[in-house]
Amino acid sequence: MKLSRRLVPDVTTLQAFECAARHGSFTQAAAELNLTQSAVSRQIKDLETQLGVLLFERVRQRVILSDAGQKFLPEVRRLLHQTEELMVRAMASARADSSLSVASLPTFGSHWLVPRLPDFLRRYPGTVLNVASRSAPFDFDEQNFDLAIHYGQPVWARATCSYLCSEVIVPVANPTLLAANSVEAPEDIGGGPLLHLATRPKLWAQWFDANGIDSHGAYRGNRFDQFSMVIEAATAGLGFALLPRYLIEQELAAGTLRIVLDRPMQTENSYYLVVPEGKLENPISRAFREWISEQVA
Repeated sequence: MKLSRRLVPDVTTLQAFECAARHGSFTQAAAELNLTQSAVSRQIKDLETQLGVLLFERVRQRVILSDAGQKFLPEVRRLLHQTEELMVRAMASARADSSLSVASLPTFGSHWLVPRLPDFLRRYPGTVLNVASRSAPFDFDEQNFDLAIHYGQPVWARATCSYLCSEVIVPVANPTLLAANSVEAPEDIGGGPLLHLATRPKLWAQWFDANGIDSHGAYRGNRFDQFSMVIEAATAGLGFALLPRYLIEQELAAGTLRIVLDRPMQTENSYYLVVPEGKLENPISRAFREWISEQVA
C-alpha cells in the first residue's frame, strides 16, 4: 500500500506535541527538546494545520489539551514508543546473524521459557532474541512479533495456531503451611486458605468437583492477576494454590513448594504457537518452533 506523504507527520513534530502535552507548556517542552519556544509553537501549529483541528487551548500562562488533543495524545505516544522499539531492535540486530521477536505469556516466559533459552542460543549462535510479555491476543500488523505463545483456543486473526502442549495443574503449598494443616484427602484442602488466579476464578471449584468435594467454599481466599504472583504467594505460605507443574519446576526442586496431593487436573485449554501470515517460512522462527516443541515433549 502506497502511503500519502502528506498524511505522514514528522516524528520530531509528534515529539514536540507529546512533550508540550506532558508539561502543559511550550516553554518547558522547548527546554527539554533543546529548541526555542517559537520552534515548538511552530511545530504544533503545523501539526494542527495538517490535522485540521485545534490541539491546544491557551489558559492563562499554560496550554491545555483540547478534546481533539486528548484523543490524539494516546495514539501519538503509542506511535513514538513503537518507533523507539523499532530503532532499538534494528540496532540490536544490526550485527546479528538473525533475530527473533517472541511474545510470551508473562509467567510462562519468566518461569519456563527464559531458563531454557541458553540451550536455544547455543544451537543458534549469533541470534538476537526479543522476548516480551503479552497476556492476550494482539494484532501482528501493529506489533511486530515473529511468533507468540498463546494459552486458550487455537483462534487468532490472520495467524496460524499450532498445538504446543496441554496444561495440567496440581495443588501445592509451602512446607510450613503443610505442617500446620494436615492434608490426607482433598476435603482437607477445602478447610485451608486458598489462593486464586483472578483470570481463572473457577479453578478451585473445578478441582473440587473433579474430586467429589462440595465446591461451595471454593471461591473464598486471596486473588492475584498473574500466575507469578500466585507462585510467590504460595511460596510465602499464604495458602494452597493450583498451579501448572511446569511453572513451578524450580520451586519443587528447591523444596519451597510441595505437591499437596497427587490429584492433577487437566485444564480445558492448551498452549499454542502462533505465527502471523507471511512468516511461517522464516528460518529462525521455524527453528525456534521445532526447538520449543522438543522442550515440551
